[in-house]
Order: sequence, then C-alpha cells, then structure tokens
Amino acid sequence: MLAFTFPGQGSQRPAMGQPWVGHESWELVDEASEIAGRDIGELLLNADAETLKDTRNAQLTTFVSSLMVLDAVERLGFEPSLCAGHSLGEYTALTANGALGFDDGIRLVIERASAMHDAGQSSPGVMSAVLGLEDEDVETACRRADSDVWVANFNAPGQVVIAGSVAGVELATEHAKQLGAKRVMSLPVSGAFHTPYMSGARDRLREAIAAAKPRDTDVPIVSNVDAKAHSHGSEWSTLLSAQLSSPVRWKQCLQTMAEHGINNFVELGPGGVLTGMAKRTLTNARTLSISTPDELDKLIEWIGLSVTPTPTLHEGEHLFAVERLVVSPGAGVFTPKSSLKDGALISVGDVLGMVGGHEVRSLFDGVLQNFISVEGERVTAHQPIAWLRTI
Repeated sequence: MLAFTFPGQGSQRPAMGQPWVGHESWELVDEASEIAGRDIGELLLNADAETLKDTRNAQLTTFVSSLMVLDAVERLGFEPSLCAGHSLGEYTALTANGALGFDDGIRLVIERASAMHDAGQSSPGVMSAVLGLEDEDVETACRRADSDVWVANFNAPGQVVIAGSVAGVELATEHAKQLGAKRVMSLPVSGAFHTPYMSGARDRLREAIAAAKPRDTDVPIVSNVDAKAHSHGSEWSTLLSAQLSSPVRWKQCLQTMAEHGINNFVELGPGGVLTGMAKRTLTNARTLSISTPDELDKLIEWIGLSVTPTPTLHEGEHLFAVERLVVSPGAGVFTPKSSLKDGALISVGDVLGMVGGHEVRSLFDGVLQNFISVEGERVTAHQPIAWLRTI
C-alpha cells in the first residue's frame, strides 16, 4: 500500500529546478508558464531565496515542482492507493488525481497565493514552531496567552506550529517554555497562515474554488481539515475554503493513512520535510523523498520492482479479445471531444480529443465505453485515454 504526499510552502529552495533541465518532465514547467503568464522556469532556476520566500512565488514554484516530480514517477508506472498534501500540497494532490484540471490547479494556486499574501499585508502575523511539547500543552499555551494566537499545524508528535500576532506568539512562546517546550523557533513566512487572520483570503478564494468544480477521484485524498479520506469532488469546495483559516492536521492525516493500511510513504517535491514528519509520527512507516531525477532509481529499488522501458505503441494496448485502449500520442493536458458520449461509434482515425497540440486518434473501430482520462488531466505519452469495445 503506497501513498504519495506533497509538500507545502517553505519547501522551496533556489535552483531546485536545475536537475530537471533536459528531462522529459520539464515540459510541464513550460505548460504551466503558459497558463500562468509567468516564466516559472526562471523562478525554478535563477530566483534567490528572498524572491522565493514571497508567498506568490513560493506556492507556485512548489506546486509546479511537485507535479513535475509526479510526472516523472508516473512515467515509471507507479500509482498510489491514497494521497495527501500539506497545506498548499493539498492542491497538488487534487491536481495529481484529476479532481482539479492542470490549468485550474495553476490558476487556483496563483489566486490562493495572492489572496494569502494580501491577507498577510492587511493582518500582519508570524508563525513559530514549538518543539518537544504535547499538542494539548501547546493549545494550553495559546489559551493562556489570552491574545491573537492559535495552533496552525499539528505536524508530528512534539512538532506543532503556532501563529498569530507578534505579541500573541511571543506570549504563547513564554507559556510553552514554562510548560516544558524544548525550543520555539520562528518561521520565515509572511503571514499567520491557517488562522482567523486568513479570513479575508478565505472569502476571496471561495468563488474561485467553486468555479473550478472539483471532480470525483478514484484515489481518495486525505484532507488537512478533518484528516478524513475524500473522493467526492463536491466536498472539496468547502474543505479547501476552510483549510485557509483552520489548522493543518498533518499528524492526524498520517495516522488516517496508516489506518487505511498505508505503510509506504513517498514525498514528491522539493525538500523532504514530510518524510521526517512521517518518521516521527508512524513507527513502522517506510519513507522516501523524491526531488531530483537521480532519485528515481532509488524509488525503483525502494519499491522493489524492476521497470521495463515502455515500448513505442502504434496500435493501442490490448485488454481482452474484444476490448481496446486508445493511448495518448504525447504528453500534455487532455481535452476530450465534447460531442463524444459513452456508447458512441468510433471508426479508425476518429479524433477523440486533444493532448496539448496532439490529436488523439483511434486506431480501432469500436464503441466508446468511457474516457479513462478526465478533462484537464495532464497525461504522459502512451497513457490510456479511452476504452473501446470492438463490434
């Protein structure tokens, strides 16, 4: 049982895109730049730490980097049983599984980052990590402060983040140390995220989330808000909205995945923060962090499988004697032909949709059973697009 996890803001670092230049998955950066109207490749290659610290840059680069790593992993044929993402990483998980289209994911992350940046400007706040103290004691420290300070992240046992006003966090820090905290460490962020200070961003983002219309997913995603697995798209509009001003229950998310039988956790994206949290939270978890192409071989060895290179497919992929798969001719965002419905008669050469600038043509006659890929999903070359039954 395998879970993919995706990091949040703070995992970004200068030149994190450099190892991927020339890799097939780098094309995703170009596609994202076109959608965003920004040169994301420039940020991934040449931006300094101060530039990347800006919420609007940190979230976008982390999101795109994580999806680039995911693209490379999917080319190896690995798929998860569950997914989860820490804060921003939840948007990555939703896009990875098709609940959000690639373009919708990009636009939502841009809007989210902008809204959180502006909320941080209008309601200045800070965040600090409290180390070596039980969750309940950290909550007690915040209550004793009797000020604007709240728990923002339950990351792992003995690792809780608090956030709020400068004065509130200072008071809570004093109480946390009195209660036995080993250390309280200030975090380099531009606002009190996941607290009521983000209410303005939450209101602003609601409309954008609703417009994206999250879809149902085959692979459930564990939510930061309630630490429960969700697969119905209709639930995510409220969950994503609530996430901005409520604590990230990451420790509980890890525990939920373990209760579902997950014992292998692979973090996809820059850094390796979530891998450390999984080790602290789950005693029997196997963990791995993938952030560069060189680490893909480690994943193959870690999973314990050998991967045979995918041959070039010219005639689709056979399922049974009467069933056929139409596969993608290249990598890119999939858009199905709007007029095609389940049960439609398909002839050799018929166009079923587009992947980027490539037409997806059927190499078979048959009846369309359904589309395997959903609109807005980013697919790789030779990935199945539709399922036909021969006449």
